[in-house]
Amino acid sequence: MKRNVTLKLDAELLKHARVLAAEQGSSISRMLAEKLEEVVRERAGYDRARKRALARLRVGMDLGWTRPGSRDELHER
Repeated sequence: MKRNVTLKLDAELLKHARVLAAEQGSSISRMLAEKLEEVVRERAGYDRARKRALARLRVGMDLGWTRPGSRDELHER
């Protein structure tokens, strides 16, 4: 279901937006709707990636490191 939204834009911005929309064979409304959809999709993708990264951090990674038995072993040359 689509809903209408009212915006207040600077007159000069509106003028340039109309030209840009006409050059693209679109309307200002369609341009704004597409841009908002893009922003929402990007944000959703970021949120999914962030959750995956945090889950990986909680699990951790086995780097094969073993703790040295003593301080001397640690500093062995």
